Amino acid sequence: MSETDPQESAPQGDLPDFERSVAELEALIERMEQGEQSLEEALRDFERGIHLTRHCQKALSAAEQKVSILLENSEDGDVGPFRPDDS
Repeated sequence: MSETDPQESAPQGDLPDFERSVAELEALIERMEQGEQSLEEALRDFERGIHLTRHCQKALSAAEQKVSILLENSEDGDVGPFRPDDS
């Protein structure tokens, strides 16, 4: 497993990179919370978790920046409330 590729250990197939990273992070947390790992395994998972957290933070920051740009480029800056049922 590569330290730089959050997709490698996640079996979720078609999920985007961010969602795969979050799923892998959740699995790491669950495994660590069980407390049945050796110290070496726990440290390895902790290090991987830090890497995934940073990856997710960068993705969220990029998404926030895109939203800000889209809002700045909209005519009046007010795109209205979010309605998930609208297509």
